[in-house]
Amino acid sequence: MLKRLLDYNEGEEFDLILMLKSSQLRQDKKGRHYLLLQLADSSGTIRGNYWNATQEDASRFSAGTVVALSGMIEEYRDHDQIKIFSMHPVGADEKVDMSQFVQTGPEAPSDMKQEIQAFVDRIDNQTWSDLVTYLLKKWDKRFFAYPAGKSNHHAFKGGLAFHTLTMLRDADGISRNYPEVNQSLLFAGCILHDMGKVLELSGPVATQYTTEGNLIGHLVLIDEQLVLAAHDLGIAPDSEDLLLLRHMVLSHHGRYEYGSPKLPALLEAELLHRIDDLDAAVNAISNELKGTKPGSFTPPMMAQDGKRYYRPKKDENLDRFNK
Repeated sequence: MLKRLLDYNEGEEFDLILMLKSSQLRQDKKGRHYLLLQLADSSGTIRGNYWNATQEDASRFSAGTVVALSGMIEEYRDHDQIKIFSMHPVGADEKVDMSQFVQTGPEAPSDMKQEIQAFVDRIDNQTWSDLVTYLLKKWDKRFFAYPAGKSNHHAFKGGLAFHTLTMLRDADGISRNYPEVNQSLLFAGCILHDMGKVLELSGPVATQYTTEGNLIGHLVLIDEQLVLAAHDLGIAPDSEDLLLLRHMVLSHHGRYEYGSPKLPALLEAELLHRIDDLDAAVNAISNELKGTKPGSFTPPMMAQDGKRYYRPKKDENLDRFNK
């Protein structure tokens, strides 16, 4: 079996075809310019620096570029990184299987679809059930293939559905513990809250923000989809059931500074925001710990207010997560 990027150990040299997931032209304290790169194949992503970079290099090696790279895995501050010997873009005339750069989620799409449908079946409000069913059917292929983000969390093929499913599992436990929570509304909100990303993002390969994503964003995009679906289903625009569900998706970022046009004003909306934040944080921290050597800390995580997290020397759960 051919070795992939994350199969190589420290000190091993390799020649691989990789994709640049991100590329930023930076300058160090000595004034030297370099490209800070995130290089990936289907096994995962590792950082690398391309030194003495020019503005022309930044254009040649932009995010989404497929490159032929010769390098070596080395340790830097308790993390693996790539020491780049040589790198050049793969020509447009060279046939490349783009699937080799796409990371996939831990659960099969068919299994996720079945379990999400089981949650839909538990939504006992007809309006919410009809809207969720309609939009799941409309965006079925994208919903179960797209990532939940470009790079921050659940940034892998099927990540959107997996993020949705793990949130539903959390919501199920919380609503069982607090009977005052409207379980149907919470389930519907979990399923729909990020569905606008099927329009905001370009897809699972070399994920970028679409024009709609940059100009409008997924919160407003899914609200628009809800309004269009309600029209098609004959649901009155002033229906309270519709308004409650629209509020769920529009307020799920929780704070104005996080891009939320409304603050949560329902118990279920507050829970949706917190469950979403919890699941994103667990996924991001776990992925950072995955690339951290036992007995050391992660780098500062900007999405977690610059905090660093320790990976214990012995952690059976994290070891299983890495496999």
